[in-house]
Amino acid sequence: MPFIPSPRLTNLGILLLTIAAMGFALWLQYYQQLEPCPLCIFQRMAMMATSAVVLLAFLHGPARVGRRVYAGFTLLTSLAGVAVAGRHVWLQNLPPDQVPSCGPGLDYWLDTFPLFEVIGKVLRGSGECAAIEGAFMGITLPGWTLVVFVGLAALAVWQLLRRD
Repeated sequence: MPFIPSPRLTNLGILLLTIAAMGFALWLQYYQQLEPCPLCIFQRMAMMATSAVVLLAFLHGPARVGRRVYAGFTLLTSLAGVAVAGRHVWLQNLPPDQVPSCGPGLDYWLDTFPLFEVIGKVLRGSGECAAIEGAFMGITLPGWTLVVFVGLAALAVWQLLRRD
């Protein structure tokens, strides 16, 4: 029978994956001068939330019910990332005449509008979020982020349903 990692080791693996994803995002920002758009920032927030949940799960090492609670929260944060990254990919694939115009930027919105209005504005997207800054194997950065979040959600479902 192949090696099946314990729930605690699985959480450690998920944690390492999220740290690697955030590390890559920060490398792109600070060493490749690729500034994140508002949707990218929201994806980072979902990745950090997922990291926080699996870090707590790894450190706590709870019994069966606790593992399922942590897995449920991991699934929720991952699905939030799937939603934001999916929206970003959708915006990038709009015809040029349907791309929303660029806004003043997230800092301005946060200083000017209530938080829920800012969230709505970011999720509607802007022209800067539709810009494609690069691709690897034909998939854009938000596309790869979507792939990672789908993988994280699948791992969370596995954690939720596993019997050990």
